[in-house]
Amino acid sequence: MTDKKLLNSLSKLGFPMFETSEDLDVNKTLAEVVKSHNTRLWEGFPALLANAADRYQFVSDQVEQQLPDEKTRAHYRHLLLLSSALYAFYNLSFSWNEGLQKGFSREEKGQLKTLREDLSHDKPLKWNDVELDSRRLKGLFELYYEKKAEKERRKKEKYEEFSLEYALSQVFSPKQKELFKKKLEGRPLTKTEQEYYSRTVKKKVVALANSDLHGLAKKLLEH
Repeated sequence: MTDKKLLNSLSKLGFPMFETSEDLDVNKTLAEVVKSHNTRLWEGFPALLANAADRYQFVSDQVEQQLPDEKTRAHYRHLLLLSSALYAFYNLSFSWNEGLQKGFSREEKGQLKTLREDLSHDKPLKWNDVELDSRRLKGLFELYYEKKAEKERRKKEKYEEFSLEYALSQVFSPKQKELFKKKLEGRPLTKTEQEYYSRTVKKKVVALANSDLHGLAKKLLEH
């Protein structure tokens, strides 16, 4: 996988670099991150892993199968431990991660506890010839969650907007809906529009604003 293609794939896993429309082989991408020995990418690994498991078909064994030697596979195992430690630090629980943890050895579970303590005290995260920065790792993970929360907020707003448009379309004709919005936004109406609004649209608005009618409508929907 070329560097550009790797970075494009990483963007789909929440790493703040590029946008892409290419199909993503998530297990291959994670394997490429491990093989890169790029500490910046490794510091973003917990965010990449969380997004991979949340949105794509992440299978740990398939990642490991694409790693060329025991040393690289050991790095991958440690990155999994580091990710689990970070999730625990933020009190996050994922069913897929619980499954991974069941495969940890007693020694690895001890390392997991040490890693969480190191994260709590902003200590360097060291193993073999590797050293990662606790603060950068946490910062990248928090950035991922901020972006995720913002995306969910926009999705909710878009859903509410579509719901309102649908509801308005059930009550008003396209022209009536246009006048309703113009009046709501304080935009001026022509004389003809004002007359039509007063004669037709306003009557529907008054009916919609009636609390008794609203209550009856909700009651009907409960049956």
